[in-house]
Amino acid sequence: MSGSAQRIAVVGATGAVGTVMLQCLRERGLDRDNEIVLFATERSAGRVIDGRTVQALNDSADLSGIDIALFSAGGGTSKLWAPRFVAAGATVIDNSSAFRRDPDVPLVVAEVNPHALRAHHGLIANPNCSTMQLMVALAPIHREAGIERLVVSTYQSVSGTGQRALEALDAEARAALGGEPLPAPEIYPENIAFNVIGAAGNFVDGDDHTDEERKMMFETRKILEDQSIGVAVTCVRVPVRISHSEAVNIETREPLSVERALELLAQAPGVVLQDVPTPLRAEGRDEVFVGRVRRDPSHPRGLAMFVVADNLRKGAATNAVQIAQLLIRDGIVSAAAAAGA
Repeated sequence: MSGSAQRIAVVGATGAVGTVMLQCLRERGLDRDNEIVLFATERSAGRVIDGRTVQALNDSADLSGIDIALFSAGGGTSKLWAPRFVAAGATVIDNSSAFRRDPDVPLVVAEVNPHALRAHHGLIANPNCSTMQLMVALAPIHREAGIERLVVSTYQSVSGTGQRALEALDAEARAALGGEPLPAPEIYPENIAFNVIGAAGNFVDGDDHTDEERKMMFETRKILEDQSIGVAVTCVRVPVRISHSEAVNIETREPLSVERALELLAQAPGVVLQDVPTPLRAEGRDEVFVGRVRRDPSHPRGLAMFVVADNLRKGAATNAVQIAQLLIRDGIVSAAAAAGA
């Protein structure tokens, strides 16, 4: 593209997160100043969204001239196609877990560690949605007093599993409210309507933690650049359509009063303080809502708080778009430009 305009691709444009990515691009004016190209599966090819025709992501796809590619199409697609986009000259911002553990791939929350972008080699990873909102709330506390240990319990909405999970929740709720038998569960091991499932994610290779829990443990340390933080996580699925909630217990290294913690959170970019945050209040918003900040009476350096955010927006799409904005603003869209900077 000529001048400062960029050619931005959205891969997985018809999915739950891809649709929100397009909305965020519109809201932030990036669709006005840049060319937007849409890719999805063969099944979705030909659909027209905002006057743009969705292209099939296949061996005939033209990847030339793409500056930034926002990926939200699953780990398998990312592993196969992200390197191809990078080889064609694009910088990929990937929303899957495919590259988060790669030490050469920055794992970035826009408000927390944007400096990590200058180390990119064409690939940038978006954190897990639950980790994302947690980091926005914890970063100012970690910088001030250090974090010795975290205990986090999540209350994760079904939209984190995708559109079919939302449809399943709606169908099950209609049946229950209509006095009909619940349909057989298709997405989760048990019905989710009017239920709580005490393990969000999947158990891998006999691990007693789910992959969602392991993601939060690893990603917290990588983003905060501190491998010594102790992290204990329990991820739970709840019958909420959109927005994840987290009960967070923090043990700081240095004393930190509740009053000072509230000051830090009030000044932190992307944080909104509320008495009692709720998923409905967070839905459709880009901010991370933090409340119930209080002293943990069981530990002299203990704090507790409740953190809520829209998992489709800040937890996924918004952060990817914010990263794209930072790349453009700082002139480090290409890997060569980042290395030079």
